[in-house]
Amino acid sequence: MSEEPRRCTFCVMDDIESAITFDDEGRCNLCRDAELKLTTDLFPGEEGERVLESVVDQIKEEGRGREYDCVLGVSGGVDSTYCAYRAIQLGLRPLAVHLDNGWNSELAVNNIEMTIRTLDIDLVTVVVEWEDIRDLQRSFLRASLPDVEVVSDHAICATLYREAAKRSVPYIIAGNNVSGESLMPLHWGYDQRDGRHVRAIHRRFGERKLRTYPGISAARMLYCILVKRIKYVSVLNYGDYNKDEAIKLLQREVDYRPYQRKHGESRFTRFFQEYYLPTKFNFDKRKAHFSSLIVSGQMTRSAALELLEKPLYDPHELEMDIEFVCKKLDFTREEFDEIMGRPARDHWSYPNNYWMFRRSNPITQLIRSFAKGELGRRGGARQLPAKR
Repeated sequence: MSEEPRRCTFCVMDDIESAITFDDEGRCNLCRDAELKLTTDLFPGEEGERVLESVVDQIKEEGRGREYDCVLGVSGGVDSTYCAYRAIQLGLRPLAVHLDNGWNSELAVNNIEMTIRTLDIDLVTVVVEWEDIRDLQRSFLRASLPDVEVVSDHAICATLYREAAKRSVPYIIAGNNVSGESLMPLHWGYDQRDGRHVRAIHRRFGERKLRTYPGISAARMLYCILVKRIKYVSVLNYGDYNKDEAIKLLQREVDYRPYQRKHGESRFTRFFQEYYLPTKFNFDKRKAHFSSLIVSGQMTRSAALELLEKPLYDPHELEMDIEFVCKKLDFTREEFDEIMGRPARDHWSYPNNYWMFRRSNPITQLIRSFAKGELGRRGGARQLPAKR
């Protein structure tokens, strides 16, 4: 019998992940790196609220005289919904943008409608032809790649920049937050901004010309950042964002209805994270998600271990979801099983511009500072002390 995997003594990552190492205390490099990321990218407590206040003042000043001073993406999930709530609470004038990729659940649509109506926010919904999304998702699956969600994530990124540029809106409000997403092994995902990679996969495995898919090239993104001066702000990184508390607040304020699972707003995302990745790549994203919450103090290790004991899927529900995904993506069960049986590949096996998005690249760091508005912000970028 094989030995039990060695697990980090602080988080719940284990050595099934090949890039993991352990120190003399039994702690892994992944949660150590995540802890460091919290000290550089997170602005907690009263200090964070003060920094956010200055950022909001800048957004209002640059947006003066415009119909909107920021755009924000909404998906029906808790992070984007809370972003919308915070934007109104802070006195901003956002334009909400939603990308319809054909996988929305009824609950997600309802959450978006209730949020927009209650907060009185204008909404633009960009509908991508289903045939485009399907062909791209089929291409990524045929390529045997882990991060099939790049298809939707890249389209969302492109759409937000397009709407901001078209309307001369200087800020994008982002729903990502380091407190819940600080830990993720490099090869478990891929950078959503890499339009060259998306195009390369489609050229090799696609079957039709894309007509409405909103991609964005590196050159266009640089134009938006450096010429149009569009900046993004991760609002949830300022102050103390706790997802469980946010859900309770949103239930009271906008009649928000939570999902049973993380990313439950999309049936494909559920299937992708809870069947495709664990089965084909042995990636259980719950470990990384729970470990991020442990590092940020929002979950105990014992609670995470208890949740990991629960199965990802009910067998009957899994069979229904496999049948649903195959039908929607126009795969026979035999074709899908053959794809699941192909050797796993990584994203760097195909053409890409990943070097442009590496945090260690000094040019990337400079452009990232422009994109986040740090070079023009009063007081410059802030850094937290190592001990919070």
